[in-house]
Amino acid sequence: MENSSEKRDILSMNLCELESALEEAGEKSFRAGQIYSWIHAKKVTEFSQMSNISLELRTRLDKNFCIKRLNVAKRLESCRDNTIKYLYGLDDGNHIESVLMEYEHGNSICISTQVGCKMGCKFCASAIAGFVRDLTPSEMLLQIYEAEADSGRHIDNAVLMGIGEPLDNYDNVMRFLEIISDPKGRGMSLRHISLSTCGIVPKIYELAKRKTGLTLSVSLHSGYDEGRSEIMPVNRRWGIGELMEACRDYFKETGRRISFEYAVIEGVNDSAADAQRLYSLLGGMNCHVNLIPVNEVRETDFRADRKTAERFKERLLKKGLNVTVRRTLGSDINAACGQLRREQEHC
Repeated sequence: MENSSEKRDILSMNLCELESALEEAGEKSFRAGQIYSWIHAKKVTEFSQMSNISLELRTRLDKNFCIKRLNVAKRLESCRDNTIKYLYGLDDGNHIESVLMEYEHGNSICISTQVGCKMGCKFCASAIAGFVRDLTPSEMLLQIYEAEADSGRHIDNAVLMGIGEPLDNYDNVMRFLEIISDPKGRGMSLRHISLSTCGIVPKIYELAKRKTGLTLSVSLHSGYDEGRSEIMPVNRRWGIGELMEACRDYFKETGRRISFEYAVIEGVNDSAADAQRLYSLLGGMNCHVNLIPVNEVRETDFRADRKTAERFKERLLKKGLNVTVRRTLGSDINAACGQLRREQEHC
């Protein structure tokens, strides 16, 4: 542990790195496991709280490392379904969002992976607000830790579907997954984590090779190239053919069924022809289609309601696709990610 004017972010370090740092400082490596448990399982916020660590080591840790926190800048709780939406302030003055949702099978949190997004999907509030930077592993972890501390609820599942494109922040996201699933820390099974991507094809292949066990959700939103390119610029780089080949490879490598997200937009992608295109693309594939009535964003004219999504669902069910309409939670607090951040930036 070298003296430095800038302390290291200990929450972003995996166990192996922490062991190495302690060994270099002449400490026993087993201390790393104790410290790791304190910050990720017991979630202490100060080194002074680590009661089974010597005062000398705690002092040295405090000199060389920091345990980061997120500031809750705004908290909205639904009076309908206990959904809680958080706007977090970061150290550099930027803001991100998370949404904590209550289901019969447990509590699930939707977290952000970037400050803003580069992908430019036309219906997305996050893209409209613009991209600033990637989040660190600790900033992803803390969205879970802070929500548990604030709400008093145990979080069972996590969804990387908030602000940002997870595969555009690949290395930090992989580090986050490693840390959150470490049994000596938080110990969340990766089978309880879903990662949503707009379709960065090379990274889907890389993720498949890792065989993490997580659920891959692919934002599709159209069944043909022209329609998808119109609302999702990423499709101009990797078309639907390339994307579907990568998805088939992911299933072959992992055995994990892919979920395809489809934001239903009235008059844009909800016709009988759109249903046929989607069936032609996905028919016979081991997958699930998750329909989402598009979130209304004031800068766009895109609109849809649950009835529109249900009509489209019936068209797909008749063709034999496995399809559901996502349950809408937190509608009274605009729980879709990206909107609180835009309001904050415009203040």
